Amino acid sequence: MTITNKRKNAPKAEIEGAVAEASAPMKAPSKQRQLAALVVRDDGATLEQMIAATGWLPHTTRAALTGLRKKGYVITSDKVDGIRTYRGVAPE
Repeated sequence: MTITNKRKNAPKAEIEGAVAEASAPMKAPSKQRQLAALVVRDDGATLEQMIAATGWLPHTTRAALTGLRKKGYVITSDKVDGIRTYRGVAPE
């Protein structure tokens, strides 16, 4: 029976883990962040654009806008020629 010292192997494992993290691809932004990025653009975003970006249903997308408001985003909307556009300002 062989007894191994786990502490002896720990630094090597930590180094390998750090290298793996550094070479791992970055995660894609969350859908909530994608939605926030669309809304804070100068042009804002229509509901259809937000649905296309997230894949959510309309009611889910509007609920996510409410979530952004609760996080401090100031979101306004205006309707021009029957198309509602949402614009926002990120919290400071």
